[in-house]
Amino acid sequence: MLIWLLEDLLALDVALFGFITFRTIMAALTALAVSLLVGPIYIRFLISRKLGQPIRAVGPQTHFDKQGTPTMGGALILISIVLATLLWADLANRYVWTVLFTTTAFGAIGFVDDWRKLKYNDSRGISAAAKYALQSVAALAAAVFLYLTADVPGATELLVPFFKDVAVPLGLGFVVLTYFCIVGSSNAVNLTDGLDGLAIVPAVMVAIGLGIFAYAVGNTIFADYLGFPYIPGAGEVAIFCAALAGAGLGFLWFNTYPAQVFMGDIGALAVGAALGVVAVIVRQELVFVLMAGIFVIETVSVILQVASYKLTGKRIFRMAPIHHHFELKGWPEPKVIVRFWIIAVVLVLVGLATLKVR
Repeated sequence: MLIWLLEDLLALDVALFGFITFRTIMAALTALAVSLLVGPIYIRFLISRKLGQPIRAVGPQTHFDKQGTPTMGGALILISIVLATLLWADLANRYVWTVLFTTTAFGAIGFVDDWRKLKYNDSRGISAAAKYALQSVAALAAAVFLYLTADVPGATELLVPFFKDVAVPLGLGFVVLTYFCIVGSSNAVNLTDGLDGLAIVPAVMVAIGLGIFAYAVGNTIFADYLGFPYIPGAGEVAIFCAALAGAGLGFLWFNTYPAQVFMGDIGALAVGAALGVVAVIVRQELVFVLMAGIFVIETVSVILQVASYKLTGKRIFRMAPIHHHFELKGWPEPKVIVRFWIIAVVLVLVGLATLKVR
């Protein structure tokens, strides 16, 4: 948007604004600044409206003291991401609008879920069936759009990490893969969002990693050097990733232990979907599974717990998702959080190593 304003309205030719690297940095700083400036005002608003988080009775007893902590803080993340992206990204780029649509659509679903929890003082929110139905509509819309507008073969091929020349044409399977990537990522982040700051830091790290991939595949020189298919326009997604990272760090300022505000589904569902659709655009779905390993582990722990209990009547973990298991083993909440952060950093670095190890 700023490029258009400078060139068309003010008749200025500012070459610096044409560089993705500069606009990426500015998007991160803008989103961070918006989060830090708006955050205190928004939290006071939530408190004044008594929009406090209902706590599950079956959760760890240490969480009962968090009853009433303001929730729906994810709206702060969404505002910061959207504003920074609109300011610094090329709005003629279809990928920019795809990630914005996906993020806001899932944010809207999360808003409805959060609002019902608060209105009825019930931690369950909307039914699982209704939530998945709405998520499916939004995810399929993004998937079909990306498939129909793909302008190069590489945009719908599955790249295999560590192999330079292995790319599997997906055809309509691209829509299916994209659907599961978006919906799965969205719900995985939502499951992880159970401790103060636990979900947002891995999300920030993954966003940074995917942003680097976006810049690489959207640049003809780097794509050729690294052995990736060149995806025209994908580089602009790096600006969105930077905005997500900046917004996430700004939110962490208020969400770090002990949290002043919780993300809520409005943030968790949106952030997860955003990461999923970006992974699809940059054609790194398999690497994304690795970099987002914390979210994968949390999800798998829930699946294993439910399956084990239904089949054998026994639980594998003391409580799922797995971060609650470590809490019940006696780990203080900050210890669980920081150790999961460390694992997230390592996994993202391993994922980034696949850029050259091919």
